[in-house]
Amino acid sequence: MTSPSAAAPDTRPLGASERRGPEFEGTVTVLSRQTVAEGVVSLELAPNSGDDELLPPWQPGAHIDVVLPTGVTRQYSLCGPVDTAGHSDRWRVAVLWEPDGRGGSQWIHDRVREGDELQVRGPRNNFPLRPAARYLFVGGGIGITPLLPMIAEAEAAGAEWSLLYGGRTHGSMAFLPELEGYGERVAVRPQDQYGLLDLAGFLGDPDPSALVYCCGPAGLIDAVEAYCAGWPSGSLNVERFAAAAAPGTADGAAEQPIEVELRASGMTLTVPPELSVLAAVEQAGVPVLSSCEEGICGSCETPVLDGEVDHRDSLLTEDERAANDTMLICVSRARGGRLVLDL
Repeated sequence: MTSPSAAAPDTRPLGASERRGPEFEGTVTVLSRQTVAEGVVSLELAPNSGDDELLPPWQPGAHIDVVLPTGVTRQYSLCGPVDTAGHSDRWRVAVLWEPDGRGGSQWIHDRVREGDELQVRGPRNNFPLRPAARYLFVGGGIGITPLLPMIAEAEAAGAEWSLLYGGRTHGSMAFLPELEGYGERVAVRPQDQYGLLDLAGFLGDPDPSALVYCCGPAGLIDAVEAYCAGWPSGSLNVERFAAAAAPGTADGAAEQPIEVELRASGMTLTVPPELSVLAAVEQAGVPVLSSCEEGICGSCETPVLDGEVDHRDSLLTEDERAANDTMLICVSRARGGRLVLDL
């Protein structure tokens, strides 16, 4: 990241190639497993195909997919130190036990131990840290994970920054020892002691030189989005662990079949209302990456060559949606009834 300045922060939209970057797909070994808070374990991962094997470089905000033997794929933010020299020999992720989830976190908590192997792919970055003179970080619960390397990067760049970190209780908040060295720039606010986070007191008035980064529960992200509605476009950057409420059709009418041309494959599909574009493409035998199928991870992001997209994801920014050159085919459809995709 370049050194901070008083100039306006970088708020350019990302392209699909920027999100993905160089990817690794293979097996890693769990070097260590540590309990870092109530219900949270951290895993340190390393490639297991030889001593000379290295993992791809990554930047703050990146996540990896963990493909479990059960067939479930889950995304976890990389939260260890960034190797500025390039490739690294290990990754760190943290996993929150979610008893009401779909079984991925429970499987990891119950089964994964030091020395075990995991199938992973990535990294992918939907939440990049842009150059800015000032950063305001807001983390809730396990949402602290992508912010840890961002804070280290901002500190190394000499930027002004502060963190507001909330959780249910002090004991449920991960990585507190790592944050202690930053002193008063870090405000730790467990809810059982302080109540809801004081967003107004922390964020203050709109600052055109600042970027806001928020990750955590949906309620927290919704509150930060509402508070920052009057900030300059692109000031707020969020990453969700669950999809926002899905919108209906663009005009409120009943869902209709759409036609999707796969230009590179030389075929045209009719996608019925009950089927996603992703499912139709997979049924046609065209290979495409996918994972969450909720419009939040970016795995299935696909270039759009023609047609108007009805965006229904929780990932793309308003500027990225307006550009109309990419879509998440797991949830989004066509406004005009036809799309041409680079597949």
